[in-house]
Amino acid sequence: MGLFDKFKKKEKPHYDPSDIKIKDLRVGFMFDYDLSTWQIKEEYEYDWGDNYFTREYKIEAADDVAYLHIDYNDEGSMSVSRKLKVRALGEDIPEEIVKNKRPPKKIDYKGTTYYLDKESPGYFSDDPEDDDSWVEFMSWDYYDSEEKLVASVEQWGEREFEASQGKVIKDYEITNILPGTV
Repeated sequence: MGLFDKFKKKEKPHYDPSDIKIKDLRVGFMFDYDLSTWQIKEEYEYDWGDNYFTREYKIEAADDVAYLHIDYNDEGSMSVSRKLKVRALGEDIPEEIVKNKRPPKKIDYKGTTYYLDKESPGYFSDDPEDDDSWVEFMSWDYYDSEEKLVASVEQWGEREFEASQGKVIKDYEITNILPGTV
């Protein structure tokens, strides 16, 4: 720290420090959810076309890792999910998608039936400021009959698949948001 560093103007935060909202979340922030304190470790952006973007945050609490997905375009809908092996959602899902060019209409996971809700081609970036960081992929979202649980299958390239399962949450379930440092 130099002699004149303390006289430099500090950058104003992008949020109101007295009223931090979910839309203000960034890497390093912490919040309470489901009786745990979570810290945002990574931030991702999805481009679904037609100026439609969503955000996802990799969050950690103690020895747990999850992903908070926020869709500001869809009335702020949110979900918290965990990655899992795609074959946990259905043994033949990758083969069915490759062979038929479409996913199954429903899948069963741990006694719950999930129904295909939407197919979404898009682009993913872990550094949205870098134009070369965007990667094309396909996503299929499934919901249970009450639309409280969500499962997703993503296809990256010809034969690379990822899956996740979680639950839809409301904004009031995230509390005590605190800014952090990276």
